[in-house]
Amino acid sequence: MRENLHSKTVAGFGDEWERFDQSSLDTDERHKIFSDYFEIFPWQSLPREAVGFDLGCGSGRWAQVVAPRVSHLHCVDPSSAIKVARRNLAEFENVTFHNAGVDQIPLLEGSMDFGYSLGVLHHIPDTLAAMKKCTAKLKPGAPFLIYLYYAFDNRPLWYRLIWRGSELVRSLVSRLPHSLRYFVSQLIAVSFYLPIARLARLGERLGLNVTNWPLAYYRELSFYTMRTDALDRFGTSLEQRFTKDMISDMMVESGLTDIRFSSNAPFWCAVGNKTSD
Repeated sequence: MRENLHSKTVAGFGDEWERFDQSSLDTDERHKIFSDYFEIFPWQSLPREAVGFDLGCGSGRWAQVVAPRVSHLHCVDPSSAIKVARRNLAEFENVTFHNAGVDQIPLLEGSMDFGYSLGVLHHIPDTLAAMKKCTAKLKPGAPFLIYLYYAFDNRPLWYRLIWRGSELVRSLVSRLPHSLRYFVSQLIAVSFYLPIARLARLGERLGLNVTNWPLAYYRELSFYTMRTDALDRFGTSLEQRFTKDMISDMMVESGLTDIRFSSNAPFWCAVGNKTSD
């Protein structure tokens, strides 16, 4: 059976995290972004000696915040980024690293107290199958947090049309060699991300509602984060997007219950608990 991964995308993320190892990311900004993703995560429900996994850990930027809060964390990634994560998390003795894809997670089924996968499963050919592989590792009642690219189902039509234009650019840029992919993504970051995000910040300070302003999420974030995400967005070969209802259905089919979505950006973040049966 073919492994559920897209080799070109895996290689691209290895290149991304080697270029942007997050060593230049400000600690306060890291925690701010972390809070955006994890605001709905039920930390209080974890057992005292919680053991869990980070599927698609990349550079380990979220694991750096999670590891101090738990007994043990398994970082799983199929790309060369696992070497970056190992370096970034060298101070933690409670982290184990696995250079493996979602079909090869070297953890016993029903053994984990929690799990999360942020910005990863939409880059896997069969997202639902990948989600099922993740939830199979969880104990009954254990929470699983995901972040999947949204299909702009909470945005106006004009916003979705702008995205369609950017999608055409992504389809071209993502086919380039890594060095050219990187170069073009950085031009996009400085030409579009930075000015549009800063205009959103100015508009907000002038009292305007910037909820539907493109790239408004980056208005208070650093140019380093914009550069990272520009490469992530335009340099990735395989990208899928899902509506809130589609994500909820996949989570239910994967054996999750008590599903809750964050009402804030980034969209969509959701958490559910493994069913007892």
